[in-house]
Amino acid sequence: MTDPYQALIQQLVDEYGQWFQDETRLAQGQMTDNLYPYPMLFSPIQVNGVKLKNRIVMGPMGNINMAEETGRPNDKMIQYFAERAKGGVGLITSGLVPTSHGIDPSVTDVAGLSYFPRIDRSRTVLSGWRDLAESVHAYGARFFIQLTPGLGRVGSPECLLKKWKLPVSASWNPNFYMPAVPCRPLWGRECRRIIRATGQAAADAKACLIDGVYLHGHEGYLLEQMSNTAFNRRRWGRFANWQTFGIELVQEIRDRCGPAYPIMYRIDLSLALRETYGARMNQVRSLRPFRRERSVAQTLDYMHNLVRAGVDMFDVDLGCYDNWWLPHPPAPMPPGCFLLAAQLVKTDFAEHEVQSNAGLPVPIVAVGKLGYPDLAERALQDSQCDMVMLARPLLADPYWPQKAFAGQVREIIPCIGDQEACINEFIHGGHPQCAVNPRTGFEDVLPDALAPAPRPKRVAVVGAGPAGVMCACTAAQRGHDVTLFEQRDAVGGTLIPGSVPRFKFDVANYVAYLDEAVWACAREHKLALRLDTRATVDLLQQEGFDAVVLCIGARPSAPPVPGIDGPHVVQAVDLLRDPARADRAKHVVVVGGGDVGCEMAYFLVGERDKAVTVIEMLPYFMADSCSANRGYLIHYLEQAGVMLLNCTRLQSIQENTVTVVRNVSPTVPDPYVTWAPVLPENVKNPLARPIKVQEQEQTLSADLVVLAAGARPDDALYEACVQARVAPEIHNIGDSFAPGRVFEATKAGYAVGRLL
Repeated sequence: MTDPYQALIQQLVDEYGQWFQDETRLAQGQMTDNLYPYPMLFSPIQVNGVKLKNRIVMGPMGNINMAEETGRPNDKMIQYFAERAKGGVGLITSGLVPTSHGIDPSVTDVAGLSYFPRIDRSRTVLSGWRDLAESVHAYGARFFIQLTPGLGRVGSPECLLKKWKLPVSASWNPNFYMPAVPCRPLWGRECRRIIRATGQAAADAKACLIDGVYLHGHEGYLLEQMSNTAFNRRRWGRFANWQTFGIELVQEIRDRCGPAYPIMYRIDLSLALRETYGARMNQVRSLRPFRRERSVAQTLDYMHNLVRAGVDMFDVDLGCYDNWWLPHPPAPMPPGCFLLAAQLVKTDFAEHEVQSNAGLPVPIVAVGKLGYPDLAERALQDSQCDMVMLARPLLADPYWPQKAFAGQVREIIPCIGDQEACINEFIHGGHPQCAVNPRTGFEDVLPDALAPAPRPKRVAVVGAGPAGVMCACTAAQRGHDVTLFEQRDAVGGTLIPGSVPRFKFDVANYVAYLDEAVWACAREHKLALRLDTRATVDLLQQEGFDAVVLCIGARPSAPPVPGIDGPHVVQAVDLLRDPARADRAKHVVVVGGGDVGCEMAYFLVGERDKAVTVIEMLPYFMADSCSANRGYLIHYLEQAGVMLLNCTRLQSIQENTVTVVRNVSPTVPDPYVTWAPVLPENVKNPLARPIKVQEQEQTLSADLVVLAAGARPDDALYEACVQARVAPEIHNIGDSFAPGRVFEATKAGYAVGRLL
């Protein structure tokens, strides 16, 4: 079937790689207040029997490991949501809550425990949900529970080893994490059991005072697998019709909960697999089964039928796990990246006069990097959508709605889109947190009000990066007399050069926020900012501080190879401070394929028009990054013609070339694979084939060599301060303790600021 909308989806997927060349589009990602007082954003809207006070929805951020192991929401989960309700959001949605325990083996751990919240286990979990709903209602917000029929092929294949049970899916499909593991088709009776269990969960949710249910039907989870022809290739039985499972699921909920209970459905307009991978859909074994994906026209027809069955509201995006950067847009994705998808559905519904069973228009919620108040308001005013969904922005600042309403836009803590503390944290066994807000996920143990210092001290904080700013402001707010030293002329540390690439606009927003936060704190508390001042042992001793906190960052590493000191060799951070150093270069070799190296390559090819090669010693590029961030960069680096050489080490540097030793064995992983994840180090894939060694020396053209080979702590000043005993209390935090992420720096700054 020809998809008349395929050209639009292709256009969107293609433009996500170079959108930042458009100045107008780039300006949409700024924290401005030109459209204040945001009349549309803060107008009410009716959804079936429930009125929402404004058009802001808190999107689902999987509440992994936030409930008790039995599945009952505990104080951690309750306070996490209550904080967002206090901040003024109109509707809050939970993370996914499976309804297929006992059927989908990937959603339940051994011994019947679960890292998911549950509403199905027994009546013992219901009190937690009632407490949660009542806490949210106390602040005037509504709460929908997100129900999922299961994970299916995107669930952990560990169930095969721990339970001797195959993962499940709509048809025989490869597991996402280990494609060699097959996922068996659900039996028809199992599908009916899931439908009944979901209806019961919805009825229990209503009894627990929860305001509505939210079906998780996108991104390639089990509901998507049953309702998308990419995954559902059943040839017989009731559920061979790919619309049946979803429609009967909605009908069951409507039957159990009555006509006025809101039902929301999350759907992707298109998986966009064809548009992402093109000919590879026929060539890659694990992608080949998904060639016949649901078209946009089919999606719209399905949505019409879902409304007839009882759905009241939709939110719409693109993509699935196999192109994971689409449903989880990382920092380089454009602001408002899915507005056109929402607008397409809204226009279609208007043309077909689609109304809910309650006789109301069906609101379309836009998602995808909408945490910029002017952009959100403009989308509503231009009728691109009826509501806007913010997920990560409300982790960064729960008070985003309240601050926008009050016209305090520049006080909003902006999301930086790194996804390290939110998505990546719970993938690695943690729970949702935030790189720029150390209280997120710890509202139950870190009260909003800072305890006054029992004995105010004179405190020196050295280094005005994220750790230093957080520490200095926290300590000053508690009543300490703080001096913040910074040897450069601006606040932000290495985030300043890190924000130079145009696609790092979210980091630029955060640097501007840090600067504003320091000066605001200085106006209200005892905080003195001393820029262009190098703190030394002598200076710190002379001023007689009671406590000294060192957070002066890290020093870039350089591999010990011949030619490393050449004039055409530069550290990545130094090149970002002075991009003109690349002007005369045509061929650039970047040494190091982590986040910094790949972002540098993307900057050089996309904004400086260079021919770029990146070399990396390890088998995988950006191995420690969130899969969405990694997938985005690698996909668009390949599109831009960047050569990625993994299992390759630098041997020497010459005037216009570099010599490398490269493992050319066919067993070396394809560096451009983005349809399969890099497994965490603690998860061993017993089916992975070992990498054999077949090394070959090669020469690469390079009139500029950029080093992005990591960093080591710059802790010399700390050790000197300890030796000289410059103060009774000395701390070393941030990159000068251990080079890491904004996440660790912010947490450390806040912890020490509270401790002093």
